[in-house]
Amino acid sequence: MRFAHVVLPPTDEPQLAAVHGERAVAVAGLFEGAPRTLQQLIEGGDELLARVGAASENAPSVPLTDLEFGPAVPAPPVVLAIGLNYAAHSSELGLKADTAPTVFVLWPNSLSGHERTTTWPRTLSESVDYEAELGVIIGRPAKDVTVARALDHVWGYTVVNDITARDIQFSEAQWSRCKSFDGFTPNGPFVVTADEIADPQDLHIWAIVDGQTVQDASTGQMIRSVATLVAHLSRSATLLPGTLISTGSPGGAGYSRDPQIFLRDRSTVTVGVDGIGALTTHCRIVG
Repeated sequence: MRFAHVVLPPTDEPQLAAVHGERAVAVAGLFEGAPRTLQQLIEGGDELLARVGAASENAPSVPLTDLEFGPAVPAPPVVLAIGLNYAAHSSELGLKADTAPTVFVLWPNSLSGHERTTTWPRTLSESVDYEAELGVIIGRPAKDVTVARALDHVWGYTVVNDITARDIQFSEAQWSRCKSFDGFTPNGPFVVTADEIADPQDLHIWAIVDGQTVQDASTGQMIRSVATLVAHLSRSATLLPGTLISTGSPGGAGYSRDPQIFLRDRSTVTVGVDGIGALTTHCRIVG
């Protein structure tokens, strides 16, 4: 199944919708106690997911084209991001892919939705880059899981743009702040349940900036697979339901191009993963 958070009348707040084709069904109205958020749906387990799926099949719906999107994963317990997980990307940044994954946390204010506008001050950075990434959402608590069992703990997948202020990234010892400006972690538009993705290491991932294709790769090029990342992260802390893991970006970053390509005032960037969706962000630089 596919889900999104969309603005449906009469409220102005995004709420959970089941997506069937090009139409959206408000989940909250399907039955008494139905979930209003993705987090509530995940915490309800397989039984609740099955009930929502059955109830939404023939329920009243509205066209997606008429709707405004919020983040597909709007309030995860934590956002864990993985750096240097594609050899081409680590090489183009001149950084080593160490023996263990590079892990950092993204701040909740950075979460944004499809077709939203991300704004930042010119005085803070003029070296803002894009990064198409596969997002993984945890379904069942994961603690000390094996690689062989790790995907059993994955609830679904989404698309993430790990927007990055490169000048700040290379001037500080940690990477959280440079990637956590307001609106720097758009995700969505959809979450696709894990049963719809036969192999998370066999997905086409790509990015387009102002009409130019700048990233074009496969998740099979990851240094560490989704299963390996989940198993590794679960050793140090329990991965709670709803946790969002952004699994790293392939080569083609704007910082490494000649000439460099950075996100400009009024740039439009679309990142996508085939089988999951395409996520568009509009950019404005102020000051």
